[in-house]
Amino acid sequence: MSGKQYLKNQILIIFVNFMGMLALALFLIATGNQMQSVLFIFFVWLFVLTVYLSITYYTKKRHLNKLLDMTEQLEERYLIPEIIAMPEKADEQVFFQIMKMAEKSMLEKIGEIQNERKEYKEYIEQWIHEVKTPITAMKLLCENNRFPFTRDILAELENINQYTEQALYYARSEHTEKDYSVREINLCTVVHSAIADNKYLLRQSNMKIIIDDIENSVYTDDKWVQFILNQIISNAVKYRTEQPVLHFSTIKTNDRIILSINDNGIGIPKSDLPRIFEKGFTGRNGRTGKNSTGIGLYLCKRLCDKLGIGLTVSSENKGTTIMLSFQMNDFIIGVQG
Repeated sequence: MSGKQYLKNQILIIFVNFMGMLALALFLIATGNQMQSVLFIFFVWLFVLTVYLSITYYTKKRHLNKLLDMTEQLEERYLIPEIIAMPEKADEQVFFQIMKMAEKSMLEKIGEIQNERKEYKEYIEQWIHEVKTPITAMKLLCENNRFPFTRDILAELENINQYTEQALYYARSEHTEKDYSVREINLCTVVHSAIADNKYLLRQSNMKIIIDDIENSVYTDDKWVQFILNQIISNAVKYRTEQPVLHFSTIKTNDRIILSINDNGIGIPKSDLPRIFEKGFTGRNGRTGKNSTGIGLYLCKRLCDKLGIGLTVSSENKGTTIMLSFQMNDFIIGVQG
């Protein structure tokens, strides 16, 4: 609150005081008092009024600044009435009651929205599980009845499974903490599981897989990491060249283990790199018949942020390198050091 704004709010008090000073001055002059005495009383009154306005201004300003600081530190700012004491003035109490009513209404609306989102999430999860059942049955049918065309069907089924997994993990990604089990996992095991999930896509694309020594252990949730790897592998297949290669390796630093996934695909244009984690962004490559949804890398980034995994992507002309950086705690460093 500025001093100018405060004075504008106090204009009625200032006006009443000046009228009172003028009336008193006229009365004193009319009763034969000397002008010196009148001016003295006038300036004393003016001084007291100035001191009063200054004290109330700085007191109110300090109180409002304190409220603003408290509000800045509050995550759910609609709960501000809960930290404000009931004001003493009657007019301020009316505004306080209005704020309390608005807060109650907002909390009820938030509760309704949360219930709706919960029901929608449960519906999506149930629907996806229903869809995955016939996909699994079709895969088993194709694997048990090998024909020249079944490999293509299996590759397409893996594609469909990728999209259903995206929808499922998108629904779950908002509350990973409710479906998050931290344990020691071996990166080599997770990488091989992700490759097995995409084996028909990889075979169909003639992708050459190179796996260096990645026998490193990290503490995280394996199913979330496997989903992230599935998205990365799917992108490598989608944006491959004629002789595709996918290379997995690890880099170990003092406090981190970095899983590097490198391909020799068509790469990512430099102008697209800053936006690849945006929801729905497909980029120049995705708009040229690659059936890109713009959800894969967005989900990877969102999940990595929630799981505390660093995610970086680099690409120069051809090929793309994606690095997943896992934090090592003191226990892991002691065991692996």
